[in-house]
Amino acid sequence: MSLTDGEVVELAHELDDAQTSAHAVTGRSGGEDWDVASAYRVQRHLMSRRHSRGERPIGLKLGFTSRAKMRQMGVHEVIVGQLTDAMDVPDGGELDLGGLIHPRVEPEVAFRIARDVDLDDPRTSIATAVDAVAPALEIIDSRYRDFRFSYADVIADNTSAAAFVIGPWTAVRPLDNLAVRMDIGPRTVSVGTTGAILGDPIRGLRLLAEISRRHSIPIRAGDVVLAGAATAAVPLTEGTGGTGGTVTAQVSGLGRVSVRVVPGRNGGGAS
Repeated sequence: MSLTDGEVVELAHELDDAQTSAHAVTGRSGGEDWDVASAYRVQRHLMSRRHSRGERPIGLKLGFTSRAKMRQMGVHEVIVGQLTDAMDVPDGGELDLGGLIHPRVEPEVAFRIARDVDLDDPRTSIATAVDAVAPALEIIDSRYRDFRFSYADVIADNTSAAAFVIGPWTAVRPLDNLAVRMDIGPRTVSVGTTGAILGDPIRGLRLLAEISRRHSIPIRAGDVVLAGAATAAVPLTEGTGGTGGTVTAQVSGLGRVSVRVVPGRNGGGAS
C-alpha cells in the first residue's frame, strides 16, 4: 500500500508533533505492513521539518541488526534512520527524561565516516571510508503507543531515534566478537557481544549503502554511523535518574561510554 503525497505530509506532521510534545500516537497501519518506500518518504519529510527548526544532520543509524532486538520487536529486517546534532549527548553528560515518552537504552558500536560516499557508484564501499570506531549508547523512544508498530511504521518514525552518546574514538580494528556490558549504576543490566550485530558490525555498512542508495539518504564526511544494538534495549524510568543513575557501556578493546540520567525536568509524556 503506497501513500499519497498528502498522506505522507500528514503522517510526518503527526509523528513530529508526537516527538515535540512527548505524547504517543497509534501506528498508522493497525498491525499490517504498508509500503516501505512511502515510509522512507515520511521519514524524509519528518527530518526536513526538524532541519527547518535548526537541527543539523550529523549521521545515520541502523536498526534491527541484532537477534535480540529482532526478537524484542518482532521484526527481521534492517532499517535506517537519521541523526541530528539535537540528539547528540556528550560522553559523561546528562540525559533529561522529561522530553521523552518511554525511552530505552542500548549499547552499540559507532563508526566515523572520513569522506563523502558516492552512492551512485555500485562499487563504493563505506567500510573504506571509515577512519575510526567507538563505543556508543543509543536512546530510542518510539513515538507509538506502547512501542507497538509495524516495520513501515518504525521507519516513518525515524527508527525511534531519540539520542545517542559516543565514547572515545579509536583506530579501526576487528569488531566481530568483542564483549559488551551495560550497567545502570552498580547493576549490570545486559551483556552480549558485538557478534550479535549481524555477526560483525562492519557488515551493516554494506546494508546501509544499499538502503541509502535506494531511498536517497546521503552519507557525508564527518557523519557518525550507529551500527545497531548488541543487546536488547533496557527501559529508562524516572527511578533510573535517582542515586546511581548513570548508564555505562563497556566494549572490550574499544573502551567505555556513559551518560547520567536525570528525572524529567522539562515535563514528560505518556505511553
